[in-house]
Amino acid sequence: MNPLNYFPSRRSAYFVGFFVCAGMIGYALYLQYVLLMEPCPMCWFQRVAVVALGLVLLAGGLANPGVRGARIVAWIALLMSGAGVALAVRHLWIQSLPVDQLPSCGMGIGYMLESLPFLDVFARALNGSVECHKVDLVMGLPIPAWMLIFFLIAAVVPFFLIHHRGRRA
Repeated sequence: MNPLNYFPSRRSAYFVGFFVCAGMIGYALYLQYVLLMEPCPMCWFQRVAVVALGLVLLAGGLANPGVRGARIVAWIALLMSGAGVALAVRHLWIQSLPVDQLPSCGMGIGYMLESLPFLDVFARALNGSVECHKVDLVMGLPIPAWMLIFFLIAAVVPFFLIHHRGRRA
């Protein structure tokens, strides 16, 4: 049985996906500003991928596309989710490195964005830093592992929605 059959329409599923992304960003802000867990550069770029995915799903919900449009939404969502998967895997790999193999402490993300071109900021962030090595567990898993799970699900679900007709009355 397809769990997506519980959604009355493709449009409502897109909106649910958008609200999941918004909730994840809200939780990230809670971790940052309430629990004072400062995000590393890799975390920032994963947030960007979540926001981009959320905007794609919001656009899908607002446009309420047919099958052809749903294919476009699915492929763009796959692109955004794929970027998120790559970032989360890279982050987990950095966290698995021994401390002596980590890049040295670098500039903060705010300073890098102010003083360097964006591609340089992105390249430095992908190299990782000591901040990216810190493992914070949420329900027993590191945050990048949860992000990886989320992005893998988000890469697949829009393809199930292409031919989704909704629950039969």
